[in-house]
Amino acid sequence: MSIDDPEVFWADALSADPERVRTAVNALSPKERESVIAHLRSMATRDDWTPAQRANAWAALVALSET
Repeated sequence: MSIDDPEVFWADALSADPERVRTAVNALSPKERESVIAHLRSMATRDDWTPAQRANAWAALVALSET
């Protein structure tokens, strides 16, 4: 699968709903999933993202680790 609509994908991937996060990311190919997780790690740790974006990225990583 590919990310057909990036806005919808990222709204789901950065959602407060862990199931929405997992569904969005797990629908990707392994290579895409790896890239998204790397991007989420970057978002969660870099200061050039807003605190809310960092928190959402961290929550997404937590949701993905619960699978």
